[in-house]
Amino acid sequence: MEHLFIVGCGAVGRRIARLALEQGAQVCTFNRGEAGLPGTRHFSGNLDDAASLQGLPTRGAGVIYLAPPPGGGHEESRVRTFLSAIDVGEEPAKVVYISTSGVYGDCDGAVVSEETPPNPQTSRGKRRLHGERLFQEWGRARAVPVVVLRVTAIYAADRLPVSQLQSGQPVLREEECLPTNRVHADDLSRICLAALERGGDGELFNVSDGSPGTMTAYFNAAADRLGLPRPAQVTMEQARMVMTPLMISYFSESRLVDNRKMLDQLGITLLYPNLEAGLQP
Repeated sequence: MEHLFIVGCGAVGRRIARLALEQGAQVCTFNRGEAGLPGTRHFSGNLDDAASLQGLPTRGAGVIYLAPPPGGGHEESRVRTFLSAIDVGEEPAKVVYISTSGVYGDCDGAVVSEETPPNPQTSRGKRRLHGERLFQEWGRARAVPVVVLRVTAIYAADRLPVSQLQSGQPVLREEECLPTNRVHADDLSRICLAALERGGDGELFNVSDGSPGTMTAYFNAAADRLGLPRPAQVTMEQARMVMTPLMISYFSESRLVDNRKMLDQLGITLLYPNLEAGLQP
């Protein structure tokens, strides 16, 4: 689209903005106060404060919503606040909402497709599913096409778990690890723009590189890439005593995310189809 508005413009949003600028689009960005990229028009505000969201450039724009949900509860109040700030006549041309594959919950290692019913067990998964439904309901009411991307763990050379590795936080023993899924940030950026261009109204797309592996293998690969010692491995029993509840939840849920619909319908050829390719120096 000629006019792109990126809400929650962080590391992935900046990648999207650069790609869109290269394609000749007019790009506006929004976050809590970081400076915008050269060539973009930047807006600052707080998605927890409706008064700070007046005058956003939504009319006729392709909106990519990347902002994280609030930290607690089961509802996506920030999405609700954002949508309530869009006056009649200021609707975007289309919305791509970045959700999470966590809405499927723990599937005990089974393959999940877009046809798999969501069943989130964590608060963060429930918040994202609520965000999906808010956007979909609003889109139907305001005649705005909405596409949802259910994204797996995002990584890149500049998005590695540096602090966790430097602080010596342990990981689960490889023998006890369940399969997890991920996607490179550069591929995700391209997928977001493809969804804006080619995703149909009401469509869901799983976003993954299609090469699952364990989180422990990921931490080991990240440590090798950064030249840091590999983390110590602990049993699940030990993990429950030393890991945060968030990390335990990451190690406890398992599913294999099917990305065929994304590849076929969005016309995506991945730059980084596996972790090895994505962490090459």
